[in-house]
Amino acid sequence: MTNHMDAKIYDVKGKEAGTLTLPEAVFGQAWNANLVHEVVVSMQSNARSGTAHTKFRGEVAGGGKKPWKQKGTGRARHGSSRSPIWVGGGVAHGPRTEKDYSKKINKNVRSKALAVVLSKKNADGQIVFVDTLGLTKPAAKEARAMIDALGSVAKDLPIKRKNAALIILSGRDEIAEKSFRNFGNVEVVQVKDVNPVEVLTYKYVIVVDAKASVEALTKRVATKATTAKAGKNTK
Repeated sequence: MTNHMDAKIYDVKGKEAGTLTLPEAVFGQAWNANLVHEVVVSMQSNARSGTAHTKFRGEVAGGGKKPWKQKGTGRARHGSSRSPIWVGGGVAHGPRTEKDYSKKINKNVRSKALAVVLSKKNADGQIVFVDTLGLTKPAAKEARAMIDALGSVAKDLPIKRKNAALIILSGRDEIAEKSFRNFGNVEVVQVKDVNPVEVLTYKYVIVVDAKASVEALTKRVATKATTAKAGKNTK
């Protein structure tokens, strides 16, 4: 088994512009549903703000006086209007801000999951490698033209209304970010920030400045794996 694979690089007009050698460590991993599920659930849990908060009966205002006397009214006995069964009373089992939804994710597990989902996208033909965007100034029109042109490679990319593409840049590019800013079905991220949830959310992944981005992805995955391995050896 070889450790590398070849992929085509395209220009912004959707024409072939060269080839790229892909490392198997990033784009040739076998699908692991349990690993991906664990990481995705953990990341989604960590993204929960936990701001929803209800008050117990001891935290709501009022209710210091017994609503009516214990006997003789024909009505049910009540000691306070702050009871959960009263309108405006406390909430018995509502959400509280002290609940912590966060879950720990090991670095090597997260980087492995990223490689697994990228490999799945690559195997399904849903990753497009682009040499450069060629944008000299923010221009949504040119950005739209690029999306349309890449439809020759990714068939339904131009017509997909939701979660069409995740554009991965090798580094910060404000011109590209501004050009795609008003596209509701496209997101632009840097290699250092991309995560498995984003890759799975969008149908296509467009890797810009392909060689530099792939090199950065390789270093990112390899560095985390090496760090995790070194940590185990020191125990």
